[in-house]
Amino acid sequence: MTFRISDLEALEVLDSRARPTLAVTMTLADGTRVHAGVPSGASTGSREAVELRDGRPERFGGQGVLTAVAHVNGEIATALSGRAFGSAADVDAALMELDGTATKERLGANAVVGVSLAAARAESATTGKDLWRSLADVAGTTPGLPVPHFNVVNGGAHASNDLDFQEFMLAPLGAPDLPQAVRAGAEVYGRLRTRLASQGHPTGLGDEGGFAPPIDRPEDVLALLVEAIKDAGYTPGRDGIAIALDPAASEFATGDGYRVAGELLTSTQLIDRYEEIIERFPVWSIEDGLAEDDWDGWPTMTARLSERVQLMGDDIFVTNPGILTQAIQREVGNAALIKVNQIGTVTETLQAMRICREAGYAQMISHRSGETEDAFIADLATGTGCGQIKSGAPARGERVAKYNRLLALAAASPDLPYGIHP
Repeated sequence: MTFRISDLEALEVLDSRARPTLAVTMTLADGTRVHAGVPSGASTGSREAVELRDGRPERFGGQGVLTAVAHVNGEIATALSGRAFGSAADVDAALMELDGTATKERLGANAVVGVSLAAARAESATTGKDLWRSLADVAGTTPGLPVPHFNVVNGGAHASNDLDFQEFMLAPLGAPDLPQAVRAGAEVYGRLRTRLASQGHPTGLGDEGGFAPPIDRPEDVLALLVEAIKDAGYTPGRDGIAIALDPAASEFATGDGYRVAGELLTSTQLIDRYEEIIERFPVWSIEDGLAEDDWDGWPTMTARLSERVQLMGDDIFVTNPGILTQAIQREVGNAALIKVNQIGTVTETLQAMRICREAGYAQMISHRSGETEDAFIADLATGTGCGQIKSGAPARGERVAKYNRLLALAAASPDLPYGIHP
């Protein structure tokens, strides 16, 4: 199997936050055209692959991506066009060699990842396989439909309220299949809207489609979620609908500790608070419970809480195979969030996931706060069989596109298993 790239083109388009991003189109010699939309994060780890922004204040406040677009249309297209590739991994290797930096900062991670996503689709089209099947073959994994994690309340960098914790998610762990999981998330989301409105709270949405009420205590949000789950006729807990948290602690870390709802906490005190939350509420997963540079606190949190909840690293791992290897050796967390644009290529993403599987770490595929309608991550989660995905609330087109893609996969391939499997 080989494919030859005849043309490569990028365009500056808007993401879901009205900020510029890239849309990439790759044309193969046989006339096949594949497309990719590039996501962008707001809450980012300091060691992520580097997006290239123009920095021209007169255009989009400096956030334009015309330079990254020019790199795709110029240097990258020149290097790749006319060449035959045996796999998308070969394209990724050429991209990494061309950029020459560990963080993709020369050409821009946003330029590189757009081409990488398109190359994965080119490989799929060339083999005649659905994208998820192609990714499963490349990764050597058993496919399966993931449990969706719906971000129904937004705070932190994703909303303008005073809620320090960034994401409160519904996880239908007890659903028998994906369609019923999506239905459960949507029904509770609707009941939550009704409950918020009845209490006089605004029901405007944050960046990821969740509500952003003027509440500052995480425990008050958790109590609301438990009631909304019951309102919708479901059972709060792992046999029904559990709750997942992404505090994104790097965002509220200070030089002296962590400030939550006006209270300054040490790492130990914050871990104590998580322990109290776990005892009071049906929380099954905590992502970025401590800051990305709190390498002393993370092993302590892992030792205390890992037998009771999933402890997921995002900012501290940034989907980086080298960092993940070090973190696993230091017993940091027991799960990793996976974002393709954090590392820059699909190949490196699959490598990071392989490292996690071999170490017994769970994985959750994730969107970004700035999204497009591209549903690549739905196929990635299904093909790798990782069992978990988050793509925001069951609202807003760029979020729902991922869940709807999963529903389509469930309908087209009814033999695909669903859920989180060891």
